Amino acid sequence: MEKLDARFWTAKYKNQETGWDLGQVSPPLKAYFDQLEDKDLKILIPGGGNAYEAEYLYGKGFKKVYVADLSETPLLNLKRRVPSFPDHHLLHTDFFELKDRFDLIFEQTFFCALNPNLRFKYAENMSQLLKPSGHLVGLLFDATLNNDKPPFGGNKKEYKVLFSKYFNLEIMETCYNSIKPRLGNELFIKLSPK
Repeated sequence: MEKLDARFWTAKYKNQETGWDLGQVSPPLKAYFDQLEDKDLKILIPGGGNAYEAEYLYGKGFKKVYVADLSETPLLNLKRRVPSFPDHHLLHTDFFELKDRFDLIFEQTFFCALNPNLRFKYAENMSQLLKPSGHLVGLLFDATLNNDKPPFGGNKKEYKVLFSKYFNLEIMETCYNSIKPRLGNELFIKLSPK
């Protein structure tokens, strides 16, 4: 398997090989965002890519939104679209190097982009990045997908085992409002650290 490093992901953006990129906020996440009221929440979007979710939240008045990505290219894309987005909230770094604490972390095609051997490390790191009252909220593919390159798939049974060591599983259900190509293949998750 090719090394899934900054060079790999930057090449994907430069060559416009971004099949995961919807060009908009994912409908299940938008529905969740629209019911959030506390604009003071500190939010992280790891592996955020072009970060339409960050753009949407920032536009709704959430000023503590941070986007982390290995590749600088999508962070610059967000900055071009939203010039007022704070530079120090664009984290050009490895997710596993982050040390801050957040109220909410949003998962949107980051998990499926990681080498599957990093999944337990992902769960552990997510739990450490969340404040005790925080939540990991987002979408996971409930489909086989690829074994040798991203996106890597998975299933509900596997995820329950993976996350149960570090999280209380509040919601892990099939999305009713996925985009058409992903309908029936996405799980909406809401997890809180143990």
